[in-house]
Amino acid sequence: MSDWPESIRDEAHLDELLARPGPGLADALSRLDGDLMILGIAGKMGVSLGELAANALREAGVRKTLYGVSRFSDAAVPDRLRRAGVTPISCDLLDRAAVSSLPRAANVVFLAGRKFGTEGSQELTWAMNVLAPANVAEHFRGSRIVALSTGCVYPLVAPAQGGCSEGIAPAPVGEYAQSCLGRERVFEYHSRRDGTPVVLIRLNYANDLRYGVLRDIAEPVWNGRPVNVTVPAFNCIWQGDANRTILQAFALCRTPPEVLNVTGPETLTVREAAEELGRLLGRPVRLVGSPGPTAYLNDAARAHRLFGPPRVSAAQLIRWTAAWVAAGGRSLNRPTHFEVADGKF
Repeated sequence: MSDWPESIRDEAHLDELLARPGPGLADALSRLDGDLMILGIAGKMGVSLGELAANALREAGVRKTLYGVSRFSDAAVPDRLRRAGVTPISCDLLDRAAVSSLPRAANVVFLAGRKFGTEGSQELTWAMNVLAPANVAEHFRGSRIVALSTGCVYPLVAPAQGGCSEGIAPAPVGEYAQSCLGRERVFEYHSRRDGTPVVLIRLNYANDLRYGVLRDIAEPVWNGRPVNVTVPAFNCIWQGDANRTILQAFALCRTPPEVLNVTGPETLTVREAAEELGRLLGRPVRLVGSPGPTAYLNDAARAHRLFGPPRVSAAQLIRWTAAWVAAGGRSLNRPTHFEVADGKF
């Protein structure tokens, strides 16, 4: 799109861009019956998703209550959500009684999950990724549920063969990915048992400049550290585009659940991304590791056909990331661990 800037000035500018509804979203949300609830809204994608949904509802001119549910460890987040038009509710999704007290919204986005720090506390990862979904699916039986999953449930594949389509059988590596498939199976069980319409979103590497695989490559380039190329390739997508697709995916909720891959159309190599970031940042690039034969790669062609291609290209994301890192833009300090191939996060 011609109205995207060449660089992003600050976090307020970044948040405004992430919250632009874009084509089709206002119409999609206007067609939904009932209110909307986002579970796990205080995570790295959730606040921008809530602001995007609120803007799309205003653009559509429809009245719905938009709830945002989290434990809210950061006290500033509820106030930000209220300003955007989101009603915050504090709730621990592992607390079955607390979940049972939530309003029964007709449309639910499930964002909650745990990846970082899995090694050493695997039991908490399984609890967050399996028990919390069970509590949610039980309480919201009959609601439309868009549940976030990950492309890590697929097998690693050779870059030359392209990414995994939705028809590829899961083959998760490591306990994080296994627990994510467990999350999917819990939603599938409740969907089949209770007739709850569900769509499972297998997302690979959303980027919003404060985190994401491109940030994880740009930072070592900028600071003179080597970039690990053990996992040789990746997919990524602008977080605003990922969030737009997530909200449009309510149209796909079915029983048994549908599966939808969400990522960008490009397959990027770590080497080429590092070299382009090095050129933009004016820094030499050092690489470490020997490129392996496989990577986590998804084919999101179906999502692009249904809802349109991403508005922001990988090339634009790389330019934005370089400018952001060079200007000292804030990091969430949430590495993607894109270089991990053994499933140990």
